[in-house]
Amino acid sequence: MIKETIVLPSKQNNSFTWYGPEMLLKESEWVINLSPAEISELEATAELLEASKRNIATITALDFPLPTLAPKLLKLRAELINGRGFALLRGLPSERYSLREAGTIFYGLGCHLGNPRSQNAQGHLIGHVRDLGKDSSDPNVRIYQTHERQTFHTDSADVVGLLCIQTAKTGGLSVLVSSSTIFNEMREKRPDLLQLLLQPIATDRRGETPPGMLPYFLIPVFNYFQGYLTVVYQRQYIDSAQRFEDAPRLTEQHVEALNMFDALANSPKLNFSMTLAKGDMQFVYNHTLLHDRTAFEDSPDDAQKRHLLRLWLSVPGDRPLPKIFESRFGSLEIGNRGGIIVEDTKLHIPW
Repeated sequence: MIKETIVLPSKQNNSFTWYGPEMLLKESEWVINLSPAEISELEATAELLEASKRNIATITALDFPLPTLAPKLLKLRAELINGRGFALLRGLPSERYSLREAGTIFYGLGCHLGNPRSQNAQGHLIGHVRDLGKDSSDPNVRIYQTHERQTFHTDSADVVGLLCIQTAKTGGLSVLVSSSTIFNEMREKRPDLLQLLLQPIATDRRGETPPGMLPYFLIPVFNYFQGYLTVVYQRQYIDSAQRFEDAPRLTEQHVEALNMFDALANSPKLNFSMTLAKGDMQFVYNHTLLHDRTAFEDSPDDAQKRHLLRLWLSVPGDRPLPKIFESRFGSLEIGNRGGIIVEDTKLHIPW
């Protein structure tokens, strides 16, 4: 049963609101090819930083000067938070770098887009996305640690970035969908169900609970604040939050609303997929897009197993978020919010 009647926000009509098949035809607009000069600049800056023995986890954009590439990255930042919400940087010859060298380049480049945030209770500022042989049915396992399909979700940061180090034997495609388009479709077809997604829903923290917080957080799927529609979603974690006796119960209507959300996100009329090749860097804006990764099969050779590096970024100049986000993002300060911090978290980069 709906707890309260909410005036639905207007139909979304902006650059965030797109349909996948149309976006796929515009690939030339969202693929950014790095030039030889830009690649050389990244390599030289990373080499100097490595030679200085500086702790990479402590650097900022000022410590990683990119006079040639920086203006392009500022335009990319604007496109992420005010435009279509994603982009792909292509051409980095990652196969000629060590993992640490590739990670240093990725981290330094990412600092020009935003400020890195902790991605887990261990304080990892660079995440390693690979199959650890775990099972998502374990409530303390996050799905990126498995080979399973992730399903459409958002991360707890303004922007998520991925650098492909090694592709899978098969599968592992990246899939994107506009949450504003899902909102419009639900608004037109089932506004009664959309009402439920504008009210707080419990989402499992999967064992990564900050001091003084509940083991789940309560945030609506759709949040309308100061003219911005922001999405928070991870269906598996919504379902697993029901294991907590004090978490608000999902009613039949909630399940119907979530199922409709999932059906729309999974519709080929709304989403589209891309293959990340070695050296590709994908950046996605969590507040307006959902991302997914299809299931994959790895090679038996350890050196050929799928491996991506990940960044979570808090972006200067970004949109305001409502106070309810404090339970997940910690701070609401623009440029200094998001990430996962628990009692014993120590920020570092696990090489």
